Amino acid sequence: MTTIRIEPITAEAFAPFGELLAPRAVPDRMINAGRCERHHALATVETGGGDAIISLFRSEAVSLPYDCTLLERHPLGSQAFMPLGPDAWMSVVAPDVDGRPGAPRAFLVPAGMGVNLRAGVWHGVLTPLDRPADFLVVDREGEGVNLEEVTIAPVTVTA
Repeated sequence: MTTIRIEPITAEAFAPFGELLAPRAVPDRMINAGRCERHHALATVETGGGDAIISLFRSEAVSLPYDCTLLERHPLGSQAFMPLGPDAWMSVVAPDVDGRPGAPRAFLVPAGMGVNLRAGVWHGVLTPLDRPADFLVVDREGEGVNLEEVTIAPVTVTA
């Protein structure tokens, strides 16, 4: 069994897998008569010819240590997860190595931050920590097979 440590998420560390969804230090512009900050185009929705859809996911919680045994990817479109609650959560991702997941990494995503996974990025299932959570999800719907799942040897994520 492999053991990895959950690591703090940064834009640089997460860049091979996608973008972070969080306000910038300075908004791109003020709108609504100066009452609203616009943090414009934080990520790109990849649809591969399908439609961009918005869904709500409700996920059971996990606790550390956590055994990750299932990874999936969406080869035709990106998938964004934005938590709707006040808690941190975990994002497990892995590079693609010849069509299979490479060595997984686990990121601690702070409350109020989401991620946008690029098309084809291997990732674990939703993993809120310690209590169930709701997520706003933006992804692709349309023709073609856009879900691949693989069972992997357990990778234990620790604090």
